[in-house]
Amino acid sequence: MSLKIKPIAGSENRVVVEPAPAETKTASGIYIPETAQEKPQKGTVVSVSDEDAKGKKPVVKAGDLVLYSKYGSSEKISYEGKEYITMRESDIYWVIL
Repeated sequence: MSLKIKPIAGSENRVVVEPAPAETKTASGIYIPETAQEKPQKGTVVSVSDEDAKGKKPVVKAGDLVLYSKYGSSEKISYEGKEYITMRESDIYWVIL
């Protein structure tokens, strides 16, 4: 998936992530009410900045499945009816292969 938007890096690379949906049911089949659902920490990278102010290129790329910080600095955005998160690349812990 490719968005027609690109984050601006500034002093750090920025990434736009489409978060995975929250778990609505436990492994044993119990439904979790919306008020008790955990904020997802996994998602798919949909857009990345070109490079930061120091010339460092992003490590992640569009299409990567990533695990990111629950408490990092991120901003929810809505674009063309979908919800995304924009964050610093340094808030991503893993690329899931």
